[in-house]
Amino acid sequence: MKRRASILGMTFMATALIAFIACNKSDAVDTSPTTTSSGNTGIDPTNNNPTVENGVPEVYKKIYGATDISLDGDYVVITCNGLPDHKTPYYLDTEWESALYEAYNGTNSQFHLNPNRITQANLVFRIPLNPTEAGNKSTTPMGPIGVSLNGVPFYNQYAAGGAALTGEINSFDQYNGHPMQMGGYHYHIEPTYLTQNSGRDALLGFLLDGYPVYGPIENGKQVSNGDLDAYHGHAHVTADFPDGIYHYHITDADPYLNGDGFFGVPGTLTQSY
Repeated sequence: MKRRASILGMTFMATALIAFIACNKSDAVDTSPTTTSSGNTGIDPTNNNPTVENGVPEVYKKIYGATDISLDGDYVVITCNGLPDHKTPYYLDTEWESALYEAYNGTNSQFHLNPNRITQANLVFRIPLNPTEAGNKSTTPMGPIGVSLNGVPFYNQYAAGGAALTGEINSFDQYNGHPMQMGGYHYHIEPTYLTQNSGRDALLGFLLDGYPVYGPIENGKQVSNGDLDAYHGHAHVTADFPDGIYHYHITDADPYLNGDGFFGVPGTLTQSY
């Protein structure tokens, strides 16, 4: 009996120790998002409700797709998950499929779905609060070069490997976006969901150098590449910047958003998927 009691006591102590370790390990490392009744993560791509630090200029509050907007010295820090808040065929077979999947219904008869699917990202754009023209202009990198109002990144005018967008453009969905290999959704050309909702003359976001991006209409007229400089922008008063500012424009022809590089001194970007 004593031996049996001893064994039972040791078994109980071992079980309690395992439970204690498991509980504490769970508390220490469980950073996964909460789950809703539908099985989707608690993140809602259609309603990020960003946290905005006091003192952030009003114009940056238009970036409604951010999760956090703050100030760090002479920089505005914009954190996003990169998930589009509109429907797309690229939500197929993802955790947001039930709410946001929509088969392609655009006008491109050559459209084909690329093999990638949308993945949540962690994007931190650190852009100059007071942008300045660069003495030595730098080319834009592959990957995110700026952030749009809904938190989706802007990419430059090149496909993978620096190729022209000629072929890749056929994988753009009905709102002119698509995901890259790691699942990061992005726009190379006019983000039509934003221009349909905000207007084709509206502010659409910012590039990494802090200069704003506007739509393809200005003062009631279509902007062409010939109206812009080599970096795909020009300077004058806008509705958001009554004192005037250099700004980029989306156009319907290559290079679409940005030309020979950043007009200003770019900030930094960190990203993970």
